[in-house]
Amino acid sequence: MSQPSWFDQTPTWVWWSCIPVLGGGAIAYAGVKCRSNVWIGIGAGFVAIPIIFSSSSFATLLWMAQVATAFALKREYLIKMYPKNLPLPEDPKLFATIAANRPKIEFNSCSKNDLVNVLGLPIVYAHDIDSLRDEGHIFTSLEELHDILEIPNSTLKKIESMVVFGYDYRQEVGYSWKRVNFMSADELIAIGMEAKVAIAIAAERQSRGEFKSIMDIKKRTGIPFSAYRQVA
Repeated sequence: MSQPSWFDQTPTWVWWSCIPVLGGGAIAYAGVKCRSNVWIGIGAGFVAIPIIFSSSSFATLLWMAQVATAFALKREYLIKMYPKNLPLPEDPKLFATIAANRPKIEFNSCSKNDLVNVLGLPIVYAHDIDSLRDEGHIFTSLEELHDILEIPNSTLKKIESMVVFGYDYRQEVGYSWKRVNFMSADELIAIGMEAKVAIAIAAERQSRGEFKSIMDIKKRTGIPFSAYRQVA
């Protein structure tokens, strides 16, 4: 199902709401699906009030209000029920509204599928994230994702409300991978890096310039992150 067709549809319960009196049950049903006690109460009210007040003119007005309410709630219902397997909308406001209705994603334990299909990250970033996590790296902030993987801030801003990061002691010690661009091979060895790894990294930096990210180090040297994780 394409993204536009999801928001263009009219759920079956909306049409059922057009039935006088009993159609209020359709609104209550939508409330159950969305876990909204307010909607359940509104639907129940549309069922109960006409039974108590039997005036035909009043019942007609209430029926019109019932139908209008159902159609007014339709878009919010579609937002709340937006399938996780569909790409998140490009529209920033719609993206944020859908994100607010979803549980937070724990970034360091979520699957690659969550990264792509729930958070909407491009697959190339999901591969890099998963690669570093497999080697033991723990991400602690969105800023780190930008610094280490060069993910654009505009992309990270979109997922800001959707993710949480598990606690990590490095949040308190002021680490930064960028120091690898300023440390000599001897200094890298001094912080616990194997000599051959330190020499290879220093030589690559001297030959082709500063590294742009942790993934840049990995791609340019072919050395796995676990061999120089001391710098991150």
